[in-house]
Amino acid sequence: MTSPDSPPLVSPSPCPAPPPSLPSSPAPSSPAPSSSSIPAPPSLPPTGEVMVLALGRKKQRVLIALSILPNLFLAFLLSSDPLITLSPPHHCRLPGPSPSLEALNASLPWEKGARPGETGSPSQCKQYANGSQSAVVDCESGWDYNVTEGLKNNIVTEWDLVCGQYWLVPVEEVCFILGVLTGCLSLGYTADRLGRSKTLLISLTLSVVFGVLVCVSPYPSIFIVMRFCLAAASAGVYLTLYIARLELCEPSLRLVATMLAGFMTVAGELLLLAVALGCQSWRGLLGAGAAPLTLFLSYGVPGVFPESPRWLLLSERSADMNAFSERRNSNRDLRDDESFTELDSEPAPSSRPHLSFPELFHSKNIWKNICVLGFTSFISHGISHCYSSFRGDVRGTAPSFYWTYLLSVSAGGGAWVLLWATVDRCGRRGILLLFMTTTGLASLILLGLMEYLSETAITVFSVLGLFSSQATASLCILFTAEIMPTVIRGTGVGVVLALGCVGRLSSPIMDLRNHYGYFLHHVIYSSLALLAVLSILLLPESKRKPLPQTLGDGEQYRRPPLGRRRRDNVPLLATPNPET
Repeated sequence: MTSPDSPPLVSPSPCPAPPPSLPSSPAPSSPAPSSSSIPAPPSLPPTGEVMVLALGRKKQRVLIALSILPNLFLAFLLSSDPLITLSPPHHCRLPGPSPSLEALNASLPWEKGARPGETGSPSQCKQYANGSQSAVVDCESGWDYNVTEGLKNNIVTEWDLVCGQYWLVPVEEVCFILGVLTGCLSLGYTADRLGRSKTLLISLTLSVVFGVLVCVSPYPSIFIVMRFCLAAASAGVYLTLYIARLELCEPSLRLVATMLAGFMTVAGELLLLAVALGCQSWRGLLGAGAAPLTLFLSYGVPGVFPESPRWLLLSERSADMNAFSERRNSNRDLRDDESFTELDSEPAPSSRPHLSFPELFHSKNIWKNICVLGFTSFISHGISHCYSSFRGDVRGTAPSFYWTYLLSVSAGGGAWVLLWATVDRCGRRGILLLFMTTTGLASLILLGLMEYLSETAITVFSVLGLFSSQATASLCILFTAEIMPTVIRGTGVGVVLALGCVGRLSSPIMDLRNHYGYFLHHVIYSSLALLAVLSILLLPESKRKPLPQTLGDGEQYRRPPLGRRRRDNVPLLATPNPET
């Protein structure tokens, strides 16, 4: 540990030191040089890790906590779609008070089950004309709903989106996923050009505005458009917080901070279900998620949530960088008191990281990593729906909504626990390969042996596949954020998240077709999962490595050799270098 009065360290020179000479008496005519005239030795330019440590440990932990807290309420906006689009059992509304079972059987025609193995039931969209069983017509007076799960008042029950209007439900789900995709691509690029803090403030403002407009939507068409915009803004908040949080961490803290953010999202999804059971209205549910986001608009106050130090390092601010170097040399003992006010200031409006598009086009290694991780994200997000609905597709007995929802949330929480226990020990690439292999094997077992598996075995392998696919999806995002350089980190993570949204589009499309062709759908994803296992071998390893800053740094992240190289023995006559 150097004292404050000691001179700053200089970079080691490759040239040997000059030999010592005998002291000679100075000439009488030459005065002795003063200490002020001696030039200061050159200092090393600040790096991303130095800029992060300059914040101080206390402020670093506070900023990480501030980046984690909004995930609790983002879950209300990004995970509420299953609740607000759940279609309860319904039938044509009959005159008079609630009819008995005999009256329903006499007034409604009997229909066969839509899926193989399902028993028949009274029609949900037809009724007998004039009480006679000779003619069948569509429902004339609306529908009665038997709500036993989820919200009593959602968009399906409020606007009667059933039967002939049911197609609006998958359209809303598709538009919501496309909104998330649009937000990841557009706001991810904006975060790279304008900065993390400005993009976060823009996304939060749009989330609050469109959250209010969604809650007051009077018609399904307006609701779908506002829901698209809300999904894009919420995805921008999630993405910006993700990369800003990662850039605030040194290598030893990255996984822990990401895991805590994942647990906060899981807690938000559980709180979402509790609020849904309490308010029983989709407008109140979405309002409960949008209203608290107004508190986080205070992040735009100068000094509350400053710009990412790694992004500032790339911005064209030579004056600020020189001031940083001077202060680093003169005030080494000031760490937690003033915390380098240069980092708290916002960048100039014209300061943006320099991005060379020709250099980006020729960065083959970066493109290879994006393609592999994007393809893996596409498979892991798309195949999750196959596991959650496999039992209902095969046996014709779909599980309850609460079971499916809680199973999915628990699988996400368990995946983060296992990632925390293994990823820093075994590496990102090895664990990603393990989870992707488990996903493919679970699919092959379910598809190849489904006629011989019991109900318990089908449930076990479905849970295993759901668990491994969610772990793969979570690790893909962390892996991408660690190997993408800071200059395009928002864009790179946004592309991988967008490809995951493309995989999620298969869920509403299968619902629109009433799950016809589910077997072929699952076979295609299983085959692609095995192909993804081979492509993961081309990825580099980012464990305990600093985050790359420029495109040149990102190109240096290459695949390590499959076999461990034997280290050469140190020669006996080797002289250690005292400077190292």
